[in-house]
Amino acid sequence: MNPSPAVVAPRALLVAAFDQLLTPERFKDYAPNGLQVEGKAEVRKIISGVTASLALIEAAVASKADAIFVHHGLFWRGQDGRVTGWMKQRLALLLAHDINLLAYHLPLDAHPELGNNAQLGRLLGLRAHEGEQGRFADNRLGFMGCRVDGGSFASAEALAQCLEITLKRSVVQVGNAPGAIKNIAWCTGGAQGYFEAAIAAGADAFITGEISEPQAHYAREMGVPFFACGHHASERYGAPAVAAHVAARFGLAHEFIDIGNPA
Repeated sequence: MNPSPAVVAPRALLVAAFDQLLTPERFKDYAPNGLQVEGKAEVRKIISGVTASLALIEAAVASKADAIFVHHGLFWRGQDGRVTGWMKQRLALLLAHDINLLAYHLPLDAHPELGNNAQLGRLLGLRAHEGEQGRFADNRLGFMGCRVDGGSFASAEALAQCLEITLKRSVVQVGNAPGAIKNIAWCTGGAQGYFEAAIAAGADAFITGEISEPQAHYAREMGVPFFACGHHASERYGAPAVAAHVAARFGLAHEFIDIGNPA
């Protein structure tokens, strides 16, 4: 049951709560984390989603939301700074309806319990190793662990089947393993560049959202299978977990809206 829509939280306190939870100051990121577009000073309802697309903003308007919380916001390092085309459309709709847009990129990936990596691991029945053994790569974003039950996957094909059943989509598998797979590395989204770090950390297999040309060769040559399960598909879980957590703290209404994306 959703909290009463009469409950209101000041925007400043809401942003402070997200910042306190996700600690964006710890990360050197590709995007500004936190409040990207200022809307109403008081918030009653939060919509969470993966990307601040026009479709998500339209859905938030229809849902009478005061704030949108996403992983992929509107602004990225090196992008064209002009407000034209798709940027104008999205900003115009946010401003016309006075909706706050909050976006957290790497901090949302990294949160040890509610973040994208933690939530994907929970969904797949994986647990990260304790301490430094459970992390790898830049900003310690990558997770390294094993099955919650302590067992192994009998083969790379068995792990691929688990991924496809759980995520309800086809998975690209490149490379194979000589035996059972126990030590699994994962990092959601476009983390294909972390594959070599995962291998160096002792991974028997690597799970992420995308694959690029070089990783196919590494997987075949190193005997460590690479699984690309979709950027969007691997990052559907952190935003609603974090937004629900903060909304509950303030007694606010929250709704996750998943705008499908085959990528």
